[in-house]
Amino acid sequence: MPKVKEEYFENKKNLIIDATYRVCLRKPVAMVTMSDVIEESGLSQGGIYRFYRNLDEILSDMITRMRVDYNFVDSLEVVTGNKKLSFEEVTYRICDILRDIMEKHLMDIQKINFDLTVLAINDPERAAAVIAGAQGRGNFDYLGSVVMPALVKASKRNKLKPVDDPEKILRYISASYSGIEMNCILSACYSNGPMNVACKPKEMFDVLAKAIICLFGGKV
Repeated sequence: MPKVKEEYFENKKNLIIDATYRVCLRKPVAMVTMSDVIEESGLSQGGIYRFYRNLDEILSDMITRMRVDYNFVDSLEVVTGNKKLSFEEVTYRICDILRDIMEKHLMDIQKINFDLTVLAINDPERAAAVIAGAQGRGNFDYLGSVVMPALVKASKRNKLKPVDDPEKILRYISASYSGIEMNCILSACYSNGPMNVACKPKEMFDVLAKAIICLFGGKV
């Protein structure tokens, strides 16, 4: 493909992704339609189908971009790779990174990620196809496969005694993170939550850090 034509093609796709992103900020992802994207982008129906066969292909490319913009892997690797830090320091720093990224993107990327989770619950086949079409590694894949095991290693390095099976504790941490995410997004984006209280990432992650430390036998 000639360079000029390739750049034109990529520019148009970026325009479509931008339009889809803006629509997803206003509406739950599951409720977004191709008509919404066409109207937001200013392209004709025939024009948009020159670049994408369907809405899910656009969502896949949008997620690919989000994975670049919403990246905390590098920051976490600095923490998990520092063997001089105590288990408590590792835990607090990991939770600080997760808190900061959630606070920064609570009203945009985090909201869309939550909507995608809801889509996965209600329409797992569609959600799986959308995620499969995205490029790059998701942050939360990294959390589960690298960061969680790093906590266990740090606790062993500090000769701590977990109050229960570490695998059970890791599952609890994962569930707790999901709960914090859900409640903070509902509170910030949809004005309510299961407990009908305002949930703030800083408060929630401070408590989570202390809970993790206690569960692994560390000192708060």
